[in-house]
Amino acid sequence: MGKEQVQVLNALDVAKTQWYHFTAIIIAGMGFFTDAYDLFCISLVTKLLGRIYYHVDGAPKPGTLPPNVSAAVNGVAFIGTLSGQLFFGWLGDKMGRKKVYGMTLMLMVLASIASGLSFGHDAKTVMATLCFFRFWLGFGIGGDYPLSATIMSEYSNKKTRGAFIAAVFAMQGFGILVGGVFAIIISSAFLSKYDAPSYEIDPLGSTVPQADYVWRIILMVGALPAALTYYWRLKMPETARYTALVANNMEQAAADMSKVMNMEIQAEPKQEQSTISYGLFSKEFLSRHGLHLLGTTSTWFLLDIAFYSQNLFQKDIFSAIGWIPPAKTMNALEEVFKIARAQTLIALCSTVPGYWFTVAFIDRIGRFSIQLMGFFFMTVFMFALAIPYEHWTLKENRIGFVVLYSLTFFFANFGPNSTTFVVPAEIFPARFRSTCHGISSAFGKLGAIIGSFGFLYLAQNQDKTKTDAGYPAGIGVRNSLLVLGVVNVLGFVFTFLVPEAKGKSLEEMSGE
Repeated sequence: MGKEQVQVLNALDVAKTQWYHFTAIIIAGMGFFTDAYDLFCISLVTKLLGRIYYHVDGAPKPGTLPPNVSAAVNGVAFIGTLSGQLFFGWLGDKMGRKKVYGMTLMLMVLASIASGLSFGHDAKTVMATLCFFRFWLGFGIGGDYPLSATIMSEYSNKKTRGAFIAAVFAMQGFGILVGGVFAIIISSAFLSKYDAPSYEIDPLGSTVPQADYVWRIILMVGALPAALTYYWRLKMPETARYTALVANNMEQAAADMSKVMNMEIQAEPKQEQSTISYGLFSKEFLSRHGLHLLGTTSTWFLLDIAFYSQNLFQKDIFSAIGWIPPAKTMNALEEVFKIARAQTLIALCSTVPGYWFTVAFIDRIGRFSIQLMGFFFMTVFMFALAIPYEHWTLKENRIGFVVLYSLTFFFANFGPNSTTFVVPAEIFPARFRSTCHGISSAFGKLGAIIGSFGFLYLAQNQDKTKTDAGYPAGIGVRNSLLVLGVVNVLGFVFTFLVPEAKGKSLEEMSGE
């Protein structure tokens, strides 16, 4: 290993926190911003699409998406993300972080715009084109996971690296808030201009024709932040660790970082390559990093099963607390407004603070402790919700239910939801870093698919007559919560496979 190479990387490791760190957080975080914005908005949009395209004359309740259509709209984005994580993760190690990062961004911009332009006027074509473009939006977002984590990790200094990577991930919180606020603004603007009677008074008139613009505008605005960061992303040089350790170009790495850090870094004459050259999934890789990869994939997988199941309970919770009145008492735009308001409040109180707690503490108490603590409390609160479940369903206890529920997700974000994103970007060698992060996050998305869809069926009432329209009988909400408690216990156990990277340089962690 050449000494000069250590010099560039060492300069990055010991650098004081500077302006370039913050630009890197914003540039890398925009993908997550878009990701969260999109995931947040689709739940509002599906309600509206049901009313516009699946209205049934004479039905007592507004139209809703049939289960298979609803599953498709949400599922294609997940499957797209999973494929994007694997494909772009691999490509990021092959072609360099910067190039591939630009591609994912462009894809996100184009797919966001296209998903609002879905062609045709009848339900079938609108849904088909929406699903098609949401797949590609997911594909771009998927590429963003391994790349933004890797870029941030390779730009950071070792003292505050955890906080910086976590801050990129915490941009999700802002995406959720902006999504909520924007939906509130758009729906109130349209409401004041096109007021309509509620569904029970006038079923057809309750959905004004202009409502069709609302969901399109909401989806298309997701392209803005990504488009704005594209220019900055082009100006950011390739990370020094990729240039030095993977592309083996010391001079370039030293020159790039001198520019970024505004300081002189010498590149000494080239020395003989003594890099370790074992392949991904070789015996050597598996003996050094096999258990680490098992640790990062399994914890992310288990966490996302629990994390994405929250979407199921959210609806019941809101209607239970009376934040969202029955659908038939509102017109279409009112419904968008009320749901957006409720979700934004939940995000403000429980989701967003958790992310920033991680940012504040991850370099003090370490990734390992935060992840263990998070899984521990998630387990406790899930069981606290599940065991006396009958007690929580009574009207007078519903505030307690919401508090426990919010705490569960506070400890997901101040816990494994943040740490499972940070750790894979730190513990693998540079030339597999983005691939391994991609593999870990793809397993996470697999867990998300199980969490969202598996539990959609599981949580149905055990009595066939009481299930949601079109679903078979399940095991009920209480048993589903018990299963989730067990999932969190397993997450706690698998956390022990993952090494602590706090305060160590990336090269120390990966043995390069």
